[in-house]
Amino acid sequence: MAKNDNLRQAKAAKKDEFYTQYADIQMEVNAYLEYNPDVFRGKTILLPCDDPEWSNFTRFFAENFELFGLKKLISTSFAVESKNTKWYEPTLFETDTPKFDKKKTRTHGKIFVLERDVNHSGRIDLDDLQWEYLEGDGDFRSKEVKALRDEADIIITNPPFSLFREFVAWIMEANKQFLILGNINNICYKEIFPLIKDNKMWPGKRLNQRVNGDNMTFQVPDDYPMTGTELYIDGGKKFISVAGTGWFTNLEHGRRHQPIQLMTMADNIKYSKHKEIKGKEYVKYVNYDAVEVPFTDAIPSDYNGLMGVPVTFINKYCPEQFEIIGISLTLATTKPANLPKSQQGGPAFYLQKEDGYQRLYPRIVIRKKS
Repeated sequence: MAKNDNLRQAKAAKKDEFYTQYADIQMEVNAYLEYNPDVFRGKTILLPCDDPEWSNFTRFFAENFELFGLKKLISTSFAVESKNTKWYEPTLFETDTPKFDKKKTRTHGKIFVLERDVNHSGRIDLDDLQWEYLEGDGDFRSKEVKALRDEADIIITNPPFSLFREFVAWIMEANKQFLILGNINNICYKEIFPLIKDNKMWPGKRLNQRVNGDNMTFQVPDDYPMTGTELYIDGGKKFISVAGTGWFTNLEHGRRHQPIQLMTMADNIKYSKHKEIKGKEYVKYVNYDAVEVPFTDAIPSDYNGLMGVPVTFINKYCPEQFEIIGISLTLATTKPANLPKSQQGGPAFYLQKEDGYQRLYPRIVIRKKS
């Protein structure tokens, strides 16, 4: 499973202010436009859990409002006094208007709406954003923001990492299209995996991938503790690279339908680059009737039985090529006899080794489609 100390730290401290970079949003959105140029046309997009004045989400979709053919853009923020971090600096966009309220700016969320050419410039863009204070603090679970959710066609945001499960349930409750950031380990959540299995949710173009050697990088508040190996300061701003992060969606994109190029079982055993496969036999688990395939590129093209693959397989998953059967966290209902206490734990698949048993990280069980 992906190592993610920074994410665990954020969840433990509820420090969820991770600001997504413009280039990452642009690169991801382009994948959906390449697959369907009209994916956003005539749609209302909601950007909840946002800080519109600072947000690259708001900026990106406002700047591309006409190009994408949007009907309406709605962006909401969460009041600073309701956050665990008190880092906050109102922008001139807010303070230079008669609407500015020194108390409300800290206790109320804000809503930004873009839908018409307010300044009569001849185009709808960032300068036409209109804003108001929300009645409440902007919590996505509030009736006020739920009403905006129900109005929207597509929900796009970087939700609080600590509330990922609850946020996905909030989206599914309204049966909306979405594009959100998360972590590959979210797949293992009991609330999330059934959505993956039933093709109601899948990875976006980028999930758990380094680009130019870097994990996805986010700006964090000034009071974020500078610990870890992938934290740095650039231009006076703090940034954090988080392993395993990326996008989840139910919007179609081309990579999702690209079959994996695979070798036969015999060729894998003969030519595989992995020492765990080359010259070895594929073996079954002790406590489940499936063969262990420790690497996605080692899936044998000619095997028709059940196979257990790493969670990272999901990045290559093509629904036309494979069927997802389940995950070891629910399928491993038994344990090997005489299992040492050191290997006890939650549900898992085990392999028989010369010196005992090997307890494996979570495995997704798949079967090749005919």
